[in-house]
Formats: sequence, C-alpha cells, structure tokens
Amino acid sequence: MSKNKTVFFCTNCGYETPKWLGKCPACNSWNTFTEEVVSVKSGSISKSRNELQIVKMNGKLANESARISTKIDEFDRVLGGGLMPGSLVLVGGDPGIGKSTLLMQVTVNIEEEVLYVTGEESINQINLRANRLGINSEKVNLLSEINLETIFDAVKKVNPKVLIIDSIQTIFDPEIDNAAGTIAQVRETTAKLMQLSKSTNLITLIIGHITKEGFIAGPKILEHIVDTVLQFEGEKNHTFRILRALKNRFGNTNEIGVFEMFEKGLRQVENPSQIFLNQKEENAVGSVITASIEGTRPILLEVQALTTPMNYGNPQRVATGIDYSRLSILLAVLEKRAKFRMGTQNVFINIAGGFKIFEPAIDLAVIVALASSLHNIAINNDDLFIGEVGLGGEIRTVSNIEKRISEAEKMGIRRIFLPKGNMKSISAKSAELIPVENINKVFEIVLN
Repeated sequence: MSKNKTVFFCTNCGYETPKWLGKCPACNSWNTFTEEVVSVKSGSISKSRNELQIVKMNGKLANESARISTKIDEFDRVLGGGLMPGSLVLVGGDPGIGKSTLLMQVTVNIEEEVLYVTGEESINQINLRANRLGINSEKVNLLSEINLETIFDAVKKVNPKVLIIDSIQTIFDPEIDNAAGTIAQVRETTAKLMQLSKSTNLITLIIGHITKEGFIAGPKILEHIVDTVLQFEGEKNHTFRILRALKNRFGNTNEIGVFEMFEKGLRQVENPSQIFLNQKEENAVGSVITASIEGTRPILLEVQALTTPMNYGNPQRVATGIDYSRLSILLAVLEKRAKFRMGTQNVFINIAGGFKIFEPAIDLAVIVALASSLHNIAINNDDLFIGEVGLGGEIRTVSNIEKRISEAEKMGIRRIFLPKGNMKSISAKSAELIPVENINKVFEIVLN
C-alpha cells in the first residue's frame, strides 16, 4: 500500500506547502509553485534505531590525511585538499560546459574503485568519450542506469570508494510515484545518496543541470543537502573554464580552479594571471590591470571599457563579468564627483577571459578604464589599480593587499595604485606604491 498526498513546491528554493501560493514566503519569488503528487510506500520507513554514538568534541576523530587526491591540483584546491570520504559533492554547470569531461578525468586519477553511473548516455558513448580524451582505467566501472535501487545494488556489488551520478535529474526512486527530474524525486534521491555516503564512508559526486536563470535545477534545496557545491562556469566562445566552490563543509568557500578546454579534454592552468595578461594589447585605450582575490588565490585580470557618444534614445549600459548595479553606481560617482558627462555616453564593460568578479576591490580599475576610454588616453601596462570606490569618490581599503601586491610584482608590475588606508599594513616592496585617497587624485596622475 502507498500513501498519496499532493503538495506544492517552489521551483526556485524548494519551499513546500500544502496549498498553492502566488508568492513564495521563503525566497519571495512569484508564480514558482508547482503541484506534485508524493507517494511513499507504507512500511518503507524502518522502525529500527541505530545505537547512539555520543563523543566529546576533542578533535581526535578529525583526520585530514584521509582525503583522496585526484592528482589534479586545481580540482583538489577547490575541494580543500582532495575528496573527503563520506562526502556528497554537487557539480553544477551549463549544458556542454564540460562537467562530464571533468569528472571523467578525475576518475582515472583515483587509485581506488570508482563506479560511474550515467543516466543520459550509453556505455558505448562513455567509452567513445574516454577514447577521445585518451584515458583508460581498469578501476573505473561503468553503469547505465536510472533506477536508484539498482544503483544501490551495484554499489554493494562493486564496493567502490567513489560513486559518480551523471546526472541527478535522470535518477528516480521507485518508491515515489513521480517522474524523474521532478522536485520530489531529485530531493529524495539526493537525500538517500547522502545517507548512503555517510553510512558507508562513500565519496559521491553528482552532476546537476543549470536552469536558464543560472540556478542548479531541482531545486536550490539540493545545495542545503550536499556537503560541497561546485559551480563549473565559463563562456562557450572562450576556452577557459572556472571551477568555483559555492559551499564547502571541508574547506574554504569561494575558492576557484582554472582550466582550459582542448580537443582532448581539460587542462589545468597553474598561472592564470600570466595567461590572461599575455593577451592584453600594449598600452590600449580603456584597458586596465587589476588584482582580484578568488578564495585564497590572487589573480591579475584585465578590465576593458568602451564609451561611445549616444546618438539617439537612452544610453546603453552593458556589463560583462561584473555586477550591472555596481556599474551604475560607479557611473553615478564619475558623473557627480569627477564631473564626467557619462549620461551622454554608451558604456560597455568587460572582464577579459570570461571571468566574473563580484568583489568591490576592482572598482578603481573600472573607474580608470572608463576615464581612459572617455578621454582616449592609454594606461601603461605596468600600472595596476586596486581599491573600492565609495559614493563620495573616496578610495576605501581592501583585504589581502599583500597577496595582491606580491602577485603583481611576480608579473612585472612597476606601479601600483592602492588605497591610502592600506599603506600602514604593507612592508617594503620592489614595485612603486602610490597611495590615493579619491578618484580625482588618480585622474591627476594617469590622465595628464
């Protein structure tokens, strides 16, 4: 016998309610509730209880050495040093970005038994991809299956150290009378995979698709269930791919790994700063170098700006790689504090290489790039700009200034414009440090 009940799920955050609502009380999204019939077989819930295990918090059970290295330094960096036994890792990304390729390259470097479960491709298709990538391993076991109970049987038979599910949207639990990919199915299958991982010390990596809004489908509640959320992102017209940790119970969040896509798979980029700056044009107008911190890693990036006179209608504002709202604020600061007539200009901002930067430490670089394009004055390739710009035009201090400066010096930067407030925490450096208090002070130096 099975018990059926109808519930409504928010497709954005996974909030559950017995009746339909126009607005989700959890995420404030409108018209996101979908009706689903949840069926659970009676007797499927075990009444047995496990023996209580209560221990003191003395750190004796913590063991970082238990991590399994994938021998891909960029992947291990994002995870915090390697795969932790008993963890559930969610890897999300746009279709065709390279999620399956990345995990396949990870599996062949693991010296333990691996079970690779695919619900989207046949075994022959997986082998064809492996041949194209030039990889082969007797430790990797392939299974084309979408039934969760059958997958659990395969885990008992193979006894792998690592389980890979590609993808979670294709797997269904026969105890739930819903189609694969629905919110109820994705949530319950993920919860059971988490229980399996914790009870058997199994490392489980699941692939999740991305919706058109940029969220991991199924819904966002998956991010609360799993231990680690990795976002694999990049532009399809660029070869660079960024692996970003959005959540990590076993390491730092916001850590990134940089890869480059080739015909034979992904290749890790050990020095992203050199790769991005090598493509920069010599002393180009509207091109400025800045230093960003991603997790614990400093990266030098190129900020590109283009301004053109507005001929008709409203001026265009296009931001690629930075927050559009932040660009609007910086344009207002330029208009009010520096007396630049930005309201008559079309403005285009781009972070070269397909990077997406969300920290305000690149504000000064964006301001200088806009001024360079507006006045048609080139900025030296040896100059670097770091600082947050306030609404009054002041340059505010930023974090990790020593790391940014050290990376800049490695790349041959000779002059660094930085907030005056950061000078007291900096030791002697080989590069010339120019402390600035406001944007007008910067313009007096670089635009003359």
